[in-house]
Amino acid sequence: MTIDGNDLLSALFEDHRTRLSSRVSSQQLAKGQLLYDPGDSIEYCYFPCGAAMATYYVVMDDGMAVETATVGREGALGGIVSHGRLPAFARSTVLQGGTFLRLPLRELEQLKDDVPSIGRLFDRYADCFVAQVFQSVACNASHTIEQRVARWLSAAIVRTGGNDMAITQEQLGELLGVGRTYASRVLQRFKERGVIEIRRGRLVVRDEKALHDTACTCNAVIAHHFKVVLGGIYPD
Repeated sequence: MTIDGNDLLSALFEDHRTRLSSRVSSQQLAKGQLLYDPGDSIEYCYFPCGAAMATYYVVMDDGMAVETATVGREGALGGIVSHGRLPAFARSTVLQGGTFLRLPLRELEQLKDDVPSIGRLFDRYADCFVAQVFQSVACNASHTIEQRVARWLSAAIVRTGGNDMAITQEQLGELLGVGRTYASRVLQRFKERGVIEIRRGRLVVRDEKALHDTACTCNAVIAHHFKVVLGGIYPD
């Protein structure tokens, strides 16, 4: 099958993409679909394509699940940092439905062994993914909820290529580890300033520049690290 829509796979040499194409399957996954729960044996690697996104949550003792990283077409989920079929540490669910390419993890590890350049590419992406998690921890500890909401929405626009997102105020609050009330207050302020429009089950960004100006610099820090580590390898 043709491998399209995912930057990590697009960075492979053509002959490696051809070799990989016989091992992947394409799936249409819906928003909210569970990929992994903590303790699950990771058997598949998932590559979001186009506007599809998934997210990692760390589940706390009280049941609250806090987002630690979002993954779109720039990367993959499952066994990227570690090697082999190890248990999942975090919960992962589909955040925005769409096309996901699925590859058995054993096949990916075999390809890494057979073709060292594939292993090096995934190692570079793993470095960027860990950097994203580090920056997320620092952001959650240091920046205001308003800055974090603006950062998250700005990043979602870049990943999906659109300004209309199927997410509720409650879901956004859960992603950021804050109550619905706090998230709603911030979103109402954005609405009053004409930055966003709130619809039933959706948020529509009307002023991307104002959103960008409100956000902290965490997105830019991560984008710079991606450019340094994967510049000239990833598609522009």
